Amino acid sequence: MGRLTIEKIEEIFEKKGKYLFEADQKSKVEKSYEFLKEFSKDKVIYGINTGFGPMAQYRIPEDKLEELQYNLIYSHSNGAGEYIGEEYAKIVMVCRLNTLALGFSGVSLQYLETLEQFIQHDVISCIPKHGGVGASGDLVQLAHVAHTLIGHGKVYYKGEIVDTAVALKATGISPAKLMLRDGLGAINGTSCMSGIAAVNLIKAKKLIGWAIHASSIMNELTSSYDDSFSSELNASKLHKGQQKVASIMRDLLKDGNVLKERNAHLFNQEHIKDQEYFSEKVQEYYSLRCVPQIIGPILETWQYCKEIVEDEVNSANDNPIICMDTKNVYHGGNFHGDYIALEMDKLKIAVTKLSMLMERQLNFLMNSKLNQIFPPFLNMEKLGFNFGLQGMQFTAVSTTAENQTLSNPMYVHSIPNNGDNQDIVSMGTNAAIMTQKVIDNSFEVLTILMIAISQALDLTNKIDLKSSETRKFYDFVREKVPTLREDIALCEHQRELKKKLLNTEKNLF
Repeated sequence: MGRLTIEKIEEIFEKKGKYLFEADQKSKVEKSYEFLKEFSKDKVIYGINTGFGPMAQYRIPEDKLEELQYNLIYSHSNGAGEYIGEEYAKIVMVCRLNTLALGFSGVSLQYLETLEQFIQHDVISCIPKHGGVGASGDLVQLAHVAHTLIGHGKVYYKGEIVDTAVALKATGISPAKLMLRDGLGAINGTSCMSGIAAVNLIKAKKLIGWAIHASSIMNELTSSYDDSFSSELNASKLHKGQQKVASIMRDLLKDGNVLKERNAHLFNQEHIKDQEYFSEKVQEYYSLRCVPQIIGPILETWQYCKEIVEDEVNSANDNPIICMDTKNVYHGGNFHGDYIALEMDKLKIAVTKLSMLMERQLNFLMNSKLNQIFPPFLNMEKLGFNFGLQGMQFTAVSTTAENQTLSNPMYVHSIPNNGDNQDIVSMGTNAAIMTQKVIDNSFEVLTILMIAISQALDLTNKIDLKSSETRKFYDFVREKVPTLREDIALCEHQRELKKKLLNTEKNLF
């Protein structure tokens, strides 16, 4: 399979590709398993012939070793709350298969082949959101995956939630049998938080791209000066993200005819001669003028997060680790989810700031005293009797406020548990799930901003003077949302536009 990148995960997530469990991976898995089976016969090795966690000091009799692995799965299949969405759960399973296929875990090939069959037949484990503390891995969530692989629990199958046994009968898949350390290998790792994190990155990329596009059009709507995103100004600051955002903005707006150049206006003495008050703004508000400086660090945060998540997905993240090069077994803490927890917290903070920028841009369009261009709330009819987009602004504001609260970090909320064996934990899955919510909220804010921008474009009556990319943006929105003249409920249109945004690629970087 090679390195499992975010791009490959996106193909699987959007059902344009599939995970290939290849022959060389299977060979590594078999060799690792056979080595561990022989190596462990006369040694004490955690999770094979000992108890788990703080009960690792207890030796398990040989005739109870396989039963031990089942006990681990049964005892940890106790998550709570809603299930992770089917598409997310599938990527969780792909990430678990990928890391175990590296050959560092000593799991049996038949267990991984069963996991592969589940994925290929779209028999997707129902994984509760609540349960993992992300330190000995995602024990509870991954236990629910293992629980289905051995024939129990619930799965998504053909658009419904059914008993696993029903899906197995329909597909002809046989339940896996747990051997040696299959139970521990199945659940001791970061694949749940990593899988959710990977999908978060896929969606966040689209969100950032659309936000840059919307911010670019905001400058066209106000006929702003073009130097705020000029190469000269942004090259004087050395941040690559800022420079990239400015470059994207220039490209999006390159063939429009409404932006102003200072040389033709405020730098032109004839134009401003004897003026003591300048009716046209000297500089725009920050939500228009500082787009490269605001979205630049958000873009760089996304890029670094992508590197970290990809490294985690392609790492051995359980315990112990079997090293075939040295013919030895190493005990440690590769299951600790701090890398994912910290990056998800950083990403959700960045995305929250993005939602705040979009909300301020929306407010600019709604407030006629600020923009001095459009009627209040972009109202096309009788003021006082009709209300324009006033109601939508409430939704955007309340959703942004929720993001601000959710953006508080999980990374620093360690609570010792497991008899204080897990005395410091990552809360990585919680961080990833909260980031998922922040991203989803931000798409709602984006949807409302895009509707407002399209309404403003209608009010200008100069759509033909805007850039070709702005005209495409307008057409994209109008395929789902009509121009608002009379007061009508647009909530269903909003849902349709949001769905379209989530299902449309936006590859600006």
